[in-house]
Amino acid sequence: MPSMRHRRALALLTGLAAIAAVAGSAISLQASAATRQQHEIVTPKVATTTTYTPPNAYDPTTGAVGGSTDVYHCTVIDPGLTQDQYVTSSQLLPDQTPEVHHAILFLIDPAHVAQVQSLNAGSGGNGWTCFGSPLNQSSAFDGTPWLGAWVPGHGPDVFPTGTGVYMPAGSLIVMQIHYNLLNGTTPDRSSVKLTTVPAAGSSLKALTLRQFVAPPDLPCPKGVTGALCSRSASLTDLGNRFGSSSVDFVNGLEAVCGHNYAALKPSKSTKVSTTCTMPIGGGQVIRQITPHMHFIGEKAKVQLISGSKTTTLTNVTNYSFDSQISYALAKPVTTKSFDAIKITCTYDPTLRQKLPQLRPLPARYVTWGDGSSDEMCLAIVGTTSS
Repeated sequence: MPSMRHRRALALLTGLAAIAAVAGSAISLQASAATRQQHEIVTPKVATTTTYTPPNAYDPTTGAVGGSTDVYHCTVIDPGLTQDQYVTSSQLLPDQTPEVHHAILFLIDPAHVAQVQSLNAGSGGNGWTCFGSPLNQSSAFDGTPWLGAWVPGHGPDVFPTGTGVYMPAGSLIVMQIHYNLLNGTTPDRSSVKLTTVPAAGSSLKALTLRQFVAPPDLPCPKGVTGALCSRSASLTDLGNRFGSSSVDFVNGLEAVCGHNYAALKPSKSTKVSTTCTMPIGGGQVIRQITPHMHFIGEKAKVQLISGSKTTTLTNVTNYSFDSQISYALAKPVTTKSFDAIKITCTYDPTLRQKLPQLRPLPARYVTWGDGSSDEMCLAIVGTTSS
């Protein structure tokens, strides 16, 4: 009988495998579009930029539970698509910038529209609390395609030249916003701006945004003590704020990445690194990398492991949460079978006692978590099939 920890790890692997499946579905969608082009009149590819604003503002304080100062809220946006499109640029236009920690724009294809409409109707049509995926709150990465992401300093999410995220007619968009109540509690009415090109007759390549992660395992710095410096107490607090699935994710991610958290001790150095290697598969062209951490992250490196060869795709040596950007590869890299992505993140845990926003909070053993005061180690990798 497999242990609970191994079952959680298997669940995580299943979720991450679903991400790879999305790449395949994107390729299929692109092929489907190409087939239709043979039977349609080719129209000029004119880019259209449209801004979508929800009808009502959202008060993030209504979604805070368990003493949490972080709220994830999902809002449905209907772009009214009557024909297939490629999204070449996406951008969140935050209304209350200080309290918007980040946002993800999820593509809801026609097969999942009814599910999203049901979730929205269940909350009176004003969106719903959605830690994890908007369709599955027990999984942060369930394969639901991303249209783009916004983080402080990022600006428009402009995809590499010649690419776009394929969006079939009848699709919806879910705008998931993470609100940090430590920075404000004002009702927010953020908007979404999309630039699209008709898919019919287009030569754009279908871009898929894939996620690769590593577990931050950061004991309290040497000489720092507190009730949440215990890993078990920290995870209990995490579960109170975001639900038991958040704890399962931490345990599963550590198991998948082979982290022995029990052996970790407070570092004598102020710098602590974490890493994980996950398969990407062959036949993928890597075109763009976007690293993401929270406030105590300092460095992020993303590498491609191909047999005995290691190629550094992106190496951010001066990471800043307030200035996060995407890096388009000058020379896109094509992957081979059994290739893998290795992500390495470096943190300074002592910043929790120094940064104005974190200093008032209790010292804690820092793990992966949805909160601004938790951490992440994430690389968003943009790939095409050719």
